[in-house]
Amino acid sequence: MKYIKQFAIIILISFLGEVLSRVLPFSIPASVYGLFLMLIALMTKVIKPAQVKDVSNFLMDVMPIMFVPSSVGIMVSWGLLKDILVPALIVSMLGTLLVMIASGKIVDLLVKLTGKAAVVADGQEGKADE
Repeated sequence: MKYIKQFAIIILISFLGEVLSRVLPFSIPASVYGLFLMLIALMTKVIKPAQVKDVSNFLMDVMPIMFVPSSVGIMVSWGLLKDILVPALIVSMLGTLLVMIASGKIVDLLVKLTGKAAVVADGQEGKADE
């Protein structure tokens, strides 16, 4: 029963993300709204991490399986993709690099603005000065 409740919470948040995606006039995917709603619910302690922990861990464990259909799709479409493989790889690598750099700079900025960094290691949370 515990798992059903946890899964229901995650499904409810996902559903609310779908509703927001359809109601609001922005072109933001429903999954992003759902993640944002979950973040707010966790930060405001409306939902406690323990209320979704077990199902979240399960979903993380099975996440690699979710990449199988897209991998098969790439293999099936190989004839179309082989001509643009090198440019696509370059764009993918550059895009990944730019996202990593931007993420690092944003984290650095936030650490400077707040004056401290949250330390999360081995499941223990604490505060540490930079």
